Amino acid sequence: MEFRRLGRSGLNISEISYGNWLTHGSQVEEDQAQACIKAALDAGITTFDTADVYANTAAESVLGRGLAGQRRESLEIFTKVFWPTGPGGPNDRGLGRKHIMESANASLKRLQTDYIDLYQAHRFDRTVPLEETFLAFADLVRQGKVLYIGVSEWTAEEITRGAAIARELKVPFISNQPQYNALWRVIESQVIPAAEREGLSQIVWSPIAQGVLTGKYKPGQPLPEGSRATDEKGGANFVKRFLNDDVLERVQRLEPLAKQADLTLAQLAVAWVLQNPNVASAIIGASRPEQVYENVKATGVKLDADLLEQIDAVLDGVVERDPMLTKSP
Repeated sequence: MEFRRLGRSGLNISEISYGNWLTHGSQVEEDQAQACIKAALDAGITTFDTADVYANTAAESVLGRGLAGQRRESLEIFTKVFWPTGPGGPNDRGLGRKHIMESANASLKRLQTDYIDLYQAHRFDRTVPLEETFLAFADLVRQGKVLYIGVSEWTAEEITRGAAIARELKVPFISNQPQYNALWRVIESQVIPAAEREGLSQIVWSPIAQGVLTGKYKPGQPLPEGSRATDEKGGANFVKRFLNDDVLERVQRLEPLAKQADLTLAQLAVAWVLQNPNVASAIIGASRPEQVYENVKATGVKLDADLLEQIDAVLDGVVERDPMLTKSP
């Protein structure tokens, strides 16, 4: 496993991280989830990403059990706050001080740890003054409960505003977590330049486009039984945007390029996002340990300029680049 610095900080993270959105606590049984966590550790992954809202807090608990007994100093544990996790009370969601402080304490208990390495605002909250949000984050940092602050799916303008307040409060604001892959490049024109300017890295989710870039969805053929695209509760809506024959046919045309690089399509997809110097880590998920072992082989892979140009040529016309698609609810 290779490691990269996260933003303009001293924190090193594994360039492939393990995330448990949509799997732990919901789609995958406990023993299988624990096997996947063990596989990630065995493969050299030290960075683990979750969120309180995943499986309505159950994913954090599963991860906490899976990492129990590991040397805490050898791990980087990330979680997030924003979405509701309680019964729907008036302060059960958002980035107000009450919800942030209570959510952080609850996450610490579920994760069985004294501190969170990176605490992320899961979305931007237009209903709360940004100063209030960052002051709550600053207090968590000063209390030693959080080491660094990040965000997820913030626009360039939101990142810039947040960074200005973070500097005033001397809060280590170092990352953004967006969706990013060879088909979904909406962060390239605005978010990445803003992040580079403000000293943030990207920790990207969906590097294989919810499985589409593995090539398992074939043009003109029924969706594979049991796949994410058939699970309405398991991310089917995220996959649907890619499920047209033009996209799927082009993904099939990437197969010989992957073979040329001695990679599977999934490994090529993960390696592709890691070629961007502003990307510190690509988050992979898994329902089986063998998926972890396969995808981590993308670590350290360097794709030459000619291969990257060939990938662009194959996907030209189906890549989404509209920066307006990065927006908060």
